[in-house]
Amino acid sequence: MAASTGRVSLGSLLRVPGFARLFLASMAGRLPASALGLVFILRMRELTGSYAAGGAVAGTYALANGLTSPLLGRLVDRRGQAVVLVPAALVCSVALVGFALLPRGTAVLPAVALAAVAGGAFPPLGPCLRTLWPTMLGDDPGRTHAAFSLEAAALEATYIAGPVLIAGAIGAWSTAAATLACALLLLGGVAAFTAHAASRAWRPAERVAIGRGGALRAAGVRTLMLVFFLLGATFGSVEIAVPVAAEAAGRAGTAGLLLGIWGLGSLLGGLAAARAGPAADPVRRLSALLAALAAGHLLLILATGPALLAGMLLVAGVALSPAIAAAYGLVDGLAPPGTATEAYTWLSTGIAAGLALGATLSGVLAEAQGAGAAFAAAAAACAAAAATGVLWRSTLTPA
Repeated sequence: MAASTGRVSLGSLLRVPGFARLFLASMAGRLPASALGLVFILRMRELTGSYAAGGAVAGTYALANGLTSPLLGRLVDRRGQAVVLVPAALVCSVALVGFALLPRGTAVLPAVALAAVAGGAFPPLGPCLRTLWPTMLGDDPGRTHAAFSLEAAALEATYIAGPVLIAGAIGAWSTAAATLACALLLLGGVAAFTAHAASRAWRPAERVAIGRGGALRAAGVRTLMLVFFLLGATFGSVEIAVPVAAEAAGRAGTAGLLLGIWGLGSLLGGLAAARAGPAADPVRRLSALLAALAAGHLLLILATGPALLAGMLLVAGVALSPAIAAAYGLVDGLAPPGTATEAYTWLSTGIAAGLALGATLSGVLAEAQGAGAAFAAAAAACAAAAATGVLWRSTLTPA
């Protein structure tokens, strides 16, 4: 396969043998992740009448997933993909089925326990997909960059469509059915992914002395984890600020639409980045994108109504997917040999931890000073991420 260092069209990327089928299988298996938090909340509200119980269950799921993802990633690096992904998907799906079958009036503790199992066993499909690209795309920088950008954009699409299709359309009919739909999608996606020739052919790297630190032994992976932590804080802050701004404007019902528009901006930015080609200086591009995110989110404090806020959110979101894709593109060259899957999962853990902290702190700020303070917190987190890229640039340059 001839290397391409310039622009690569999405059409040519999708024509790479087996790419589209593998990509779609991965996205199908990851679609439940976009809806499960809301499904847990709605299901517990139906069973117990309490949103607090739903929040506890959803939070437990997210925390368990953040804690165990690196462990599952390390297992994949040592044992292989199917041998880890298939059992994990089965355990997660059984827990989701158990949650769907809980009776009305159930205690919170069984629901929390099932959510912890589901979150702890949710298979790391995204990291596994990314480790396959160097072989499938022939170590082609142009195609690899386009693939990372396409994935980031597609993830935004799932986070727009997933809650609407699963929690909204199916959940409006039955929250139990929405939970079961998540289990079926997960099982089907993992089955199709691990049946693909690229996944079957993938083998762990030769055993090397990794040490207790695993992927975190690499300074570059630690730097990227901090960047993703700060990006997560941005997400958590915006997810608090937007509903507060919508309610203050007397349009509380528009919060979901406004967040969808923010995601749409990110999706469009990811598609544009996929066509732009790889950067000559990837670290500089990452820092520039993070700085653009900081500026775009700082301007949100000037929004005076839902219509203006919608337009500004669309613009502010444009750099999100490209920034994530740029960061993902650095991982393979930074992770110690035999730890690539684990390295990607640490980034997911970083973003989850940042989201939790950002939502908590911005909730306090918004309660005291309004949505503008939470938007300012989001901008500050992006600015800190950009500064991290500049100050620790040397750690992000592969040896």
